[in-house]
Amino acid sequence: HTDRRTMSSQTIMRVSSRQSTSASFKSRQARKCAPRSATIRAVAPATTPADLIKSERPMKIVFVSAECAPWSKTGGLGDVVGSLPVELAKRGHQVMTISPRYDQYKGAWDTSVHVDALGKSVGFFHEKKQGVDRVFVDHPLFLAKVWGKTGSKLYGEKSGSDFADNQERFAMFCHAAIKAPTALVDLGYGEDVVFVANDWHSSLVPVILNKVYRPAGMYTAAKCAMTIHNIAFQGRFMPTPMSTYGLPESAGDDFFFEDGYNKVYDENTPAKEDGKEEFDGKIYRKVNWLKAGFMNSDKNLTVSENYAKEISSSKAKGVELDDVLVKAGGIEGIVNGMDPTEWNPAKDKFIDVPYDKTTVVEGKAAAKQALQAEVGLPLDPTAPIFGYIGRLEEQKGCDIMMQAIPKLLKTVPNAQVVILGTGKKSMEKSLAALDAAEPMCAGVVKFSAPLAHFITA
Repeated sequence: HTDRRTMSSQTIMRVSSRQSTSASFKSRQARKCAPRSATIRAVAPATTPADLIKSERPMKIVFVSAECAPWSKTGGLGDVVGSLPVELAKRGHQVMTISPRYDQYKGAWDTSVHVDALGKSVGFFHEKKQGVDRVFVDHPLFLAKVWGKTGSKLYGEKSGSDFADNQERFAMFCHAAIKAPTALVDLGYGEDVVFVANDWHSSLVPVILNKVYRPAGMYTAAKCAMTIHNIAFQGRFMPTPMSTYGLPESAGDDFFFEDGYNKVYDENTPAKEDGKEEFDGKIYRKVNWLKAGFMNSDKNLTVSENYAKEISSSKAKGVELDDVLVKAGGIEGIVNGMDPTEWNPAKDKFIDVPYDKTTVVEGKAAAKQALQAEVGLPLDPTAPIFGYIGRLEEQKGCDIMMQAIPKLLKTVPNAQVVILGTGKKSMEKSLAALDAAEPMCAGVVKFSAPLAHFITA
């Protein structure tokens, strides 16, 4: 059955044989560091999780997301959609995730089920893992475009230069995702489900349900929650006919948006490398996918109570969608959790010396040494290390952080700083400059799961 598991999406016919390896980083020319010392891998004692309380009202829940770890991930979105469904399944819910098939995923089999999504024949691959139905939407717009690339390449070659056909790709994805619960009959979902759309890429899901399916008497009992992980990414595009999205023209009012940008940042009109855009003082009309998602969902959610309050408090913090959130009935914050399996230091596959609460001192010391060697910092067990993992954006406070680091290193001479992330091109350049100017600061502008684990450990 190998052909069913590895069949590509029309244009790619070979199987990826790449093996996952820990990312290695070149030694920094300005520093000389000792090699990583040999360590003996400790065996951590097994732990028994507390008994979980089963839900008294089990639901059929369908997560729709552009990312799902470990199959696809550029940040926190992939982590949440990879781990939260597993915990919900443990509590008695029937859970499905739907994401694009960007690559040849080992274990995911071709279901031989195809549906029409905006005039395109779309297939589904499926894998049942840890009690969750993992469904992958198969089409060349995803597989042929991204196959063999990593992390941040899902939406564009680089930050500020998205793929020009992202509207087409994700509109098709949303239509396919809505059809999956009924088309994949053997999985046993049907129409009585709760959709959980995540970020702008899947924000057409509540709109399509509300404007197309419910008026036709379909999915009438279904609900849809719109969840955002970063409100700065909204899916703003130049005015587009609603028919392009498979929607009635009357839906246009929900997408209507205006801002001061005379372009969208894609590969045809990319953001400037220095991050300094010119504004002519005029107002330009756009469509805004996230706005439409908020207006049509049954519930709006985000990653914490504080973030929910923050983005509803002003235009700056809500990135011009604060009034929309209020009009849509508000937004509720639910704190993100951490996957206790992936981020368990007693079983972490990336660190040299696993540790638990009885060996935490020795384990963290070993992890610290490994991190210092990996990024080219002096192997100093007494040095306090400050770490940051995340997107390089003003909204995260990265500009303030990078301005403060030279003062920190001057005040505490033996302190060390490790920053891991990608984001705005101007911020990536600032981090590279900081890395070059400060011998005790390591700035790594890339996505690296191994290094993220080193920093956390």
